[in-house]
This record gives sequence, C-alpha cells and structure tokens, in this order.
Amino acid sequence: MRRNIFEQVHDDFRKTARAFFERECAPHAEQWERDGKVSRQAWRAAGEHGLIGWALPEKYGGLGITDYRFNQIVSEEFFGSGAVGIGLGVANDILVPYLVDLTTDEQKDRWLPKFISGEFIGSIAMSEPAAGSDLAGIKTTARDEGDHWVVNGQKTFISNGLLSTLVLAAVKTDPAAGRKGISLLMIEDGMAGFSRGRKLDKIGQHSADTAELFFDNVRVPKENLVGELNRGFYHLVSHLATERLGIACYALPMARRALELTKTYASERTAFGQPIGKFQVNRHFIAEMQTKLDAAQTYLDQCVLAANDGELSDEDAAGLKWWTSEVQWEIVDRCLQLHGGYGYINEYEVARLWRDSRVQRLYGGTTEIMKDLMGRSMGY
Repeated sequence: MRRNIFEQVHDDFRKTARAFFERECAPHAEQWERDGKVSRQAWRAAGEHGLIGWALPEKYGGLGITDYRFNQIVSEEFFGSGAVGIGLGVANDILVPYLVDLTTDEQKDRWLPKFISGEFIGSIAMSEPAAGSDLAGIKTTARDEGDHWVVNGQKTFISNGLLSTLVLAAVKTDPAAGRKGISLLMIEDGMAGFSRGRKLDKIGQHSADTAELFFDNVRVPKENLVGELNRGFYHLVSHLATERLGIACYALPMARRALELTKTYASERTAFGQPIGKFQVNRHFIAEMQTKLDAAQTYLDQCVLAANDGELSDEDAAGLKWWTSEVQWEIVDRCLQLHGGYGYINEYEVARLWRDSRVQRLYGGTTEIMKDLMGRSMGY
C-alpha cells in the first residue's frame, strides 16, 4: 500500500540509513549475535552518518529537527537491512526527549556532543528486580550529601547496559514519598561504586546487550540531576507515549521483514510439484498477513503524525503499542510456520526474528497493562 507521509528530505535520509546499516551493521550480524553486543565502532559510524540525536540542538552537533518520521525511518531501514543489535532506538526514541527537555545548558555542553557523535552511548535505568511496570515501587535510593548524592541499589533489564557511558537512572531521593520522591540522575561510566553485572541470557535479541547494573555508594554530583528534584516519576510518565511509539516502529518493520523473507521462501520452496505459496491455505495466510500489516501500518503512520503535532495521547500510544506488537507476533509466528522445519533452524533469519519479536509484547508495558490503561481512560 502506498504511504504518503514522507517528503523528499525523508527519502534522502532513508537512503543514508539503509546504506549505513547495509555496510556497517548487517555484515556483522552473526558475529554480534555470538559476542552478545555490537562494536563501539558501529556507534561512532552511526554518529558520523547523522543517525544519532538529530533532534538535539545544532550547536552540539544535532540538527534541531523534531520529526518522528526520522525515528520511524531508522527502525524501518534497520530491520529491512537484516541488521541486529545496535540500540539506536534507545538513544533516539527514549533518551533524546529527556536530553532535549530536561537538561541544563551545562549538562548539554558536557554530554551532547559526544552523545551525538556516538562516542557516548546512553541507557535508561528504570526497571528493578521487584519493580517493572510498577515504577513507583523502585528501591534504588540517592542520599543527599551536600554537593553530591550517594546512590545505592540495583537495576535490571537495561538495554545498552554493558556499553553505556551515560545511564539515566530513576532513584528515590525521598524514599518516604512514594512516586513523589523519585528523581532522575545521570550516572556516568567510571564513577566509583558503579558496576555492571552479567549480560542477561535472553531468549532473543542476543546482540543487544541487556544487563544488570549495581550502585554501591556511588557519589553522583548534584550537577547530574536531570529535571526537577522529586519530579522524576512525572518526567518518566510524560515521555512514555513516545517510548511506546518507538516500540511500535520496531514491531511493523520486523513483521515486514519476516513476511518478505517468507514470500521469497514460499516462491522458491517446492512440495508436491509446486511452490508452497501456490497452495490455497498458504496463499490465504500470506494475503491475511499482508492485509493486517498494511492496516497496522496506516494506524502507526497516523500516530507518528499525531506525535509530530503534539497530539499523541497516552491512551492512543498504549493502544498502538499493544496492537502492533500483537500483530507483529502473529505475523512472525505464522512466517516461521510457513518455513516448516527450516524455520526452527537458527541459520534462517526468520528464526531470529521470531526469537527477537517475543519481547515486544513485554517491554514498554505489557499488552495487559496497555489494555488496562486504555480501559481506565475510557472510564472503566
């Protein structure tokens, strides 16, 4: 189906993104999957190609362009090229809005140039062993010691956890105040007492380094408070809509990649004297998947435009996130089925896509949490 939301500048950016992923990432997919992380050189190359932080001010190396269509294009070309691992979505979809909206001029001077160049890699640390969707339940504390904070606690499921130079961490600066006592601190690589645990052994997304982080009396300068003191919960909630939009922007390109691989396979693989795509049941499955993908794409494109206009509501983002991730899973699972036994063999890309897709229904808020948010917004 023809899409009409992009302009020439987006088409040019798309060519840059595709060339980068095909040259700098896709050839290393198997190695990065074995290593469990991508190379830092790939991050620096992404910075050189202008694929990090274009929404940040020009004086720091960005373009000052706030247009979520660019985020969407990066996700589409990343999966369309067969690339893996490099967590540009964490940087652009999740961290950049905080860096734009909440950092001081002094913080921007310290962090943004190297963030945009790819020298600094960022992560956001919210989840803890006993606090996932229940953000108010975090236990990590930051004790006020005059000119610095002393941070103690643990985070888990942190994307870019092993490679990150900057960790935007949610901490309790007033433990007795519940959600009204949460603040955001930027914890930097090399701070005494900050350590990284094991790389988590995930079902999928093996090349995306997901780790545990530990804070043992980490002294964090007061100058590293991001946003307002004790307003961290509200800062986080205010940015969840775009985070969930980013997850949806991952969902459909992953499903599209799986479907394209499956169409090719169904045309080439023969059984009983004909390509398997010629069998009516398989032809119907492919037709259903294409239609559902096109419908979901229209939904997503409209939400991207709404975000650009400042009109993407929390409930719309929640609905989009659960719907696209469920459609994604249905399509990828069906694509694996159409590959037969080969779909279960790891050397086939569809097997990796299947593994990598499962988490989409979990992070950023589970499908069940998203439905509950929508239901409550409707007065139920």
